Amino acid sequence: MIRVVVADDQALIRGSFTVLVDSEPDLTVVGEAATGAEAVAVTLEQRPDVVLMDVRMPEMDGIEATRRIKDVSRVLVVTMFDLDAYVYDALRAGASGFLLKDTPPADLLAAVRVVAQGEALLAPAVTRRLIEEFTRAPVLPRVKGLNGVTEREKEVLMLIARGLSNNEIAAHLQVSLATVKTHITRLLAKLEARDRAQLVIAAYESGLVAAAG
Repeated sequence: MIRVVVADDQALIRGSFTVLVDSEPDLTVVGEAATGAEAVAVTLEQRPDVVLMDVRMPEMDGIEATRRIKDVSRVLVVTMFDLDAYVYDALRAGASGFLLKDTPPADLLAAVRVVAQGEALLAPAVTRRLIEEFTRAPVLPRVKGLNGVTEREKEVLMLIARGLSNNEIAAHLQVSLATVKTHITRLLAKLEARDRAQLVIAAYESGLVAAAG
């Protein structure tokens, strides 16, 4: 059973997500929160597998709440297109993925399951908007370099940051899916990244995305 906490300051959205999640036999909501502080408290108490986290909430925003619980539960941030500026901060805070608030119910449920299994989920629509935003920035932070990363691995990293799936990367580079998975495994090890979301951060902070145009 996948245990979920739903955090959103809008009662209607919070209630809708709760009813949807509880309708599935393999999912259950173990707590709700209307503020960031409540989200932290409920998560530390219940230790769910996944937290559905809104960004804008009173007392404490979803970014800070994510930062405080990232080592306890995996966080799936729920955002809007007009809140894309927060997505980068959410990644840095330790979020494992994003959903748009207009995501179809079946996709939301699938996303919860994907994140619960330890995978990162980056909706291509969000990721592409995000990369457009940060390639316009005059200076990108360069926290972590790409020492030891091969040119082919840099290509794979750049495509991950653009929101391509493994199958799309394989088709773009004209290599097998197994080869792509091998490159990603090596990137995770070399960049000491936990998941695909952190690889996107590495692409931004190294300047690779801007350098690639």
